[in-house]
Amino acid sequence: MFKRYLLTLALTLCVTPAFAQHDPKPVPVDATTRKAVIAELSSQLNTNYVFPDVAAQLATALAAKENSGGYSQATDSSTFADALTKDLRMLGKDDHFAVGYDPDFRASPPDAVPDAETLQVMRREISSHGFGIDSVKRLPGNVGYLELRAFGPTQIVAAAISGAMTMLSGTDALILDLRRNGGGEPETVAYLMSHFFSAGDERHLNDLYFRVGDTTHQYWTSAAVGPRYTRPVYVLTSGRTFSGGEECAYDFQTQKRAKIVGETTGGGANPGDGYAISKGYAAFIPNGRAINPITKTNWEHVGVIPDIAVPAADAQKVAHAAILRDLIAAAKDPDEKNQLQDILKDVEAGVVAVPVYTKRQ
Repeated sequence: MFKRYLLTLALTLCVTPAFAQHDPKPVPVDATTRKAVIAELSSQLNTNYVFPDVAAQLATALAAKENSGGYSQATDSSTFADALTKDLRMLGKDDHFAVGYDPDFRASPPDAVPDAETLQVMRREISSHGFGIDSVKRLPGNVGYLELRAFGPTQIVAAAISGAMTMLSGTDALILDLRRNGGGEPETVAYLMSHFFSAGDERHLNDLYFRVGDTTHQYWTSAAVGPRYTRPVYVLTSGRTFSGGEECAYDFQTQKRAKIVGETTGGGANPGDGYAISKGYAAFIPNGRAINPITKTNWEHVGVIPDIAVPAADAQKVAHAAILRDLIAAAKDPDEKNQLQDILKDVEAGVVAVPVYTKRQ
């Protein structure tokens, strides 16, 4: 899974797959190069893409377009890779597809363990992005808020996730913001989800089927994870929420553990790996598909449909207000109820409390 994360580092942070840690200078492309790249790409598709029938259709379509001069305007490696990515996604109806120009890319076994230098680079890169955590805070009314931008390798980000959950463990409800989450490691999705069920309540969250080897990997909550958060949860989504971010929202929804608020997500449920292509190109090809143990399907093409549909920009406000209403209904102390009602009015009006720094009187 480490290799899968390296190849999708940009995917997890900005929903655009990348293959190089640098930006290779574009090189000229001629018809001979285009034909060779398409031929090798087609071979990799036919061998690895999770849906063999679609792979065959894609290979035929790419070759036909090149033969008809459809790629003649792609005269450098950058524009050619972008054109192939666009066509694969459009024709294959799978936004996980990506082609890039990266002469330094070398494919390795899916479960290969990185060497010490690579691991150090990964840790430095991931830590510089807050281990995928954009912010952790306590909103007015004792409502927790956690924004996750990515699900990095569990070995690297687990402590940060549990630390954030410890900080929020005393809140009365929690908002998990996945509106800018582009995906990442399924093990880390399961690790996060493990915090949201009582000790002893183990849940089967998701399965990933892989075409090569005809294997299926199950993902369950872990009994070893803590702290446990059993209070109400609201998950925020947008059209940008993708891949592992969608799986997290889908798991919460299918396990009936949270309400989803926001927009329908991007609709990408097929994990994959990077494959070397001739002439210095590489392709990210989905070689598996998610199978939810409850629905027996996934969110590919359709996305995760929110329980409360609102524009993504309004999702936090709507979720916060819904939580406050529930807290007001449950409050028994008159002063507490009045305080929560005042907070609700501010939230609904979009009023943000300004910190007071003046000297106490």
